[in-house]
Amino acid sequence: MKTNIIIPIIAILGFLSCKQATKSTPDLVDTEYEYTDNSGKKLIIKNGLPKGGMTYTDPNGMTYSYRILWTQIINETDYPFELSIKIPASSFELQSSPADSIKIYLPIDEMNIDKISLSDYGLTDLDNVLDDIFLKQASLQKTVNTKETSFFYVVILFNEEYEGVVRAGFSIRDDELFYRVNDVEISCGENQLL
Repeated sequence: MKTNIIIPIIAILGFLSCKQATKSTPDLVDTEYEYTDNSGKKLIIKNGLPKGGMTYTDPNGMTYSYRILWTQIINETDYPFELSIKIPASSFELQSSPADSIKIYLPIDEMNIDKISLSDYGLTDLDNVLDDIFLKQASLQKTVNTKETSFFYVVILFNEEYEGVVRAGFSIRDDELFYRVNDVEISCGENQLL
């Protein structure tokens, strides 16, 4: 009789712990890439849709429009994933709109799933955040341990008020990390993949 009571309790506890582990991003995902190792385990990169569109004025008085995005790395493999991103501080010209150029920044502020529903994904005091990193190379070093997930912000500045659709995200090809913004693809680091 006692065995019958214990089994449902164990099943309920197991169900609750599985539910917590499967907390995922809502429908604000733009792109998702899955990379599978030899044992079938995955490294997943999710790139969020942009928020923002307001303006930022740099320390030299130049005005930009901005979009804030996020990236999530989910490491389901049995070993840590070393993420090393380096994006030059230079501007990149959009091929489809040569009058428009972009700059990309990686704020160090902590991003997490609870901020996804917030305005600007919860990135606050944007002027000060960008003032601190303006004209610097965007870089990020991060280890995503096995069975863990990690989020980070990406801010794109447009030299003019940009009215078009923005689609952007990280992906890996031939152990090289790329960041794509619409029709511009930027090589931004090597990552040993699975």
